[in-house]
Amino acid sequence: MTPADIETFFATLKAANPQPESELEYTSVFELLAAVLLSAQATDVSVNKATRRLFAVADTPRKMLALGEEGLIGYIASIGLFRAKARHLIATCRILALRHGGQVPRTREELQALPGVGRKTANVVLNVAFGEPTMAVDTHVFRVANRTGLAPGKDPLAVELRLLERVPAAYLTDAHHWLILHGRYVCQARKPQCPQCQVAKWCDFEPKATR
Repeated sequence: MTPADIETFFATLKAANPQPESELEYTSVFELLAAVLLSAQATDVSVNKATRRLFAVADTPRKMLALGEEGLIGYIASIGLFRAKARHLIATCRILALRHGGQVPRTREELQALPGVGRKTANVVLNVAFGEPTMAVDTHVFRVANRTGLAPGKDPLAVELRLLERVPAAYLTDAHHWLILHGRYVCQARKPQCPQCQVAKWCDFEPKATR
């Protein structure tokens, strides 16, 4: 994909969805952090179903700590890896309460120091909550970046760094949302919807039917 292709690629995605948003439901930075932590290897739909009940009773680190690990499990047992996630979230809430005054920190280093928070989760919080032009590479972004030729890479970090180099600055803040949504609904893993794809013209992928 040439620089001109990339410009048009993102201009097209922006025209179709000028203000893309996360499909996770939250009303505060803490709720966003908790939802993203819970979303690893789970669908946004399943996380939202659980957090609607959870956040109604525990929407701050201290309230989450009051639930305790077993109490938290009662709300998130429908989500994959719920025991490990409960352990991580409670530990994260303890650190937020004791070291950060109950607030979510604004630096990558402090975010990634929280249990269960990796680079992708930190990037989501930095981007969505604080407006930083970070690139959160999940399975959808990784697939779209490689399949289209936008930013090929062998691992998420390689793709992230390549995207940061290649995506025009004007699109960086919203780029990971467009790529996630495109991968989730159009450029799907098993059956990409190429005939309905608005950016197929600038994509390197050749559908099997046309080979």
